[in-house]
Amino acid sequence: MISAILLAAGQSKRIPKENKLLKMFKGKKLINHILDQLIKSKVKKIIIVLGHEHSLVRKAIMKNKKIQFTLNKNYKSGIASSIKTGIKKVNKVSKGFLIVQSDMPYIKKTHINKIYNSIDKKYNSVHLLKYKNKIGNPIGFNSSVISKFKKIKGDVGAKFMVKRLKKNAAIIKVNSEKIFKDLDKLADF
Repeated sequence: MISAILLAAGQSKRIPKENKLLKMFKGKKLINHILDQLIKSKVKKIIIVLGHEHSLVRKAIMKNKKIQFTLNKNYKSGIASSIKTGIKKVNKVSKGFLIVQSDMPYIKKTHINKIYNSIDKKYNSVHLLKYKNKIGNPIGFNSSVISKFKKIKGDVGAKFMVKRLKKNAAIIKVNSEKIFKDLDKLADF
């Protein structure tokens, strides 16, 4: 099995008084753009890590049998705590997992499936999307690296682990840098 950990616990600090995941973008709530693509992808289980305004975010999320929720009570301590919360829900016999940001609406199921296929067919520790010289999210990992994530702290995310594992990376080329765009500020909407 290959799962996706969808990080949805952040505080949206760059958008005053609003949770960006609940903002409308091109006809639907921001979080549902990536979630729709994850549901349509080959990923078998979607572990959604909630935190800030967890009940509001959960209500806004589309329903699907692939989805499993988990709550990061320490979400204020940074992204590392959300990754560790999600990893606890990855099946022990799983082949691997993807770490996915919920504020990236341009990622399509084809990108997710490329990472899925790479994890499924290759034994690399990390599986990366790359456009020219730029590497971006989502990022796939082989289950053999789960224990390495136990040591991360603060605002350290998946890219930190990529630096440590890059010698054993499977590179997946993509045709556009646009998929790496996340929505962080009001102007992005």
